[in-house]
Amino acid sequence: MSTALAIASVTAVLKDLLNNGLIDHDVDASVGEVIVSTLPPDRVDALDSQKKSRLNIFMYQVTPNAGWRNTALPSRNANGDRVSNPPLALDLHYLLTAYGAEELHAEILLGYGMQLLHETPVLTRDAIRRSLTPPSPVTAGAGGGDLPPAMAALFSSELAEQVEQIKVAPSALNTEEISRMWSAFQAKYRPTAVYQVSVVLIESRGTTRSALPVRSRKVKVIPFKQPIIQQINSRATPTDLIVSGQPILAGYQLVLAGSQLSGEITRVFVGGIEVPANQVVVTDSQVITPLPVTLAAGVNGVQVVHNTALGSPPVPHRGVESNVAAFVLQPRIENINISNSQGSGNSLRSANLNLTVKPAIGDTQRVLLLLNQFLPLASPPPSVDVVPDSYSFVAPIRRVLSPPTSPPGPSENITIPIKGVRAGSYLLRIQVDGAESPLGTNPAGQYVAPLLTIP
Repeated sequence: MSTALAIASVTAVLKDLLNNGLIDHDVDASVGEVIVSTLPPDRVDALDSQKKSRLNIFMYQVTPNAGWRNTALPSRNANGDRVSNPPLALDLHYLLTAYGAEELHAEILLGYGMQLLHETPVLTRDAIRRSLTPPSPVTAGAGGGDLPPAMAALFSSELAEQVEQIKVAPSALNTEEISRMWSAFQAKYRPTAVYQVSVVLIESRGTTRSALPVRSRKVKVIPFKQPIIQQINSRATPTDLIVSGQPILAGYQLVLAGSQLSGEITRVFVGGIEVPANQVVVTDSQVITPLPVTLAAGVNGVQVVHNTALGSPPVPHRGVESNVAAFVLQPRIENINISNSQGSGNSLRSANLNLTVKPAIGDTQRVLLLLNQFLPLASPPPSVDVVPDSYSFVAPIRRVLSPPTSPPGPSENITIPIKGVRAGSYLLRIQVDGAESPLGTNPAGQYVAPLLTIP
């Protein structure tokens, strides 16, 4: 890349190109002495008293190069440290103006100048080095010396070594743009051609913070495979048929139906609890998993996660995840007994119902007991419609009943006080956080269990 002297170096090379070209074409024989300069137009007008023909190359504008503008990465990291020196890419815009001391001299000079630039669309590296190399010093006795220091410094611009070569291309300005430009110069208009020189790459020499090189690369490419759970079924034991729509109870197996369920490492989470991999049967369209024993009754979610082994040694990393499918784990009443029963005859009864329930009831889960009077099917049916009694009771929250610092923890045994209940037989259900225990039926389809008799 070039240094900040590159802009001046390009102008110096163009001046040298024009000067040498005019000498090679023996233009002096046609128009007399010719001066090649790089002055602003207003300063050239101030020298008009010299009455000499002149070819002037003047850089009137610098613009960012669109092609290189966004090629580099950010030059600073998150801490503000410089990590690279991206190049400053510039396009230079020049006016080639001819000044004639006599009639037609300006046209002759402009023609030669445009021909030279047309025949040199690229400033070669050798041409740049020849133009910027200072002449060899001569002895003092000969009256010579080195190139002036300001010009000698251009050799250190490294313009010839930059990545992209310098290209010279004609461009155009309309009459309005030319008029505004020469008005801004406050100079008299002269025959002019416009050129664009690109690209000049200027790079800082500041110190950067660089990372050590990568010793080895481990790239693992895997196809994107999104697991999708479409349906949740269940079965009571591994030998039972898979039934859709049946209640899901503690101890059952979940059967997930979907697509792309099998991955490199397939993990199944039920209610946020990971099921051990050796207990899960996975195919691309089906996953069979047991319910975790600590899963609480109520609405739960199930999700399939694909892990990918990365690194050396390989370590599983969480990858693509399926949708979270919801299901209801219903409680199941295992055993019922009555204690502290009070009341006799036609009076209303009160008692404590002691239930054994699976899964265990959590400390803060809300439990609702539902009693519906059981009326056996009569043959023939009664002539008058009989409305069965029904009751509901809310179980006390056990955390409230115990010290806050020592909650009792989940329990399969729960006691629910009832009162104001008529004697008789009742179908019994509980709701745990909205999930209701199922009722059993007889061959006739009548609900018959679990049945509670209140004497």
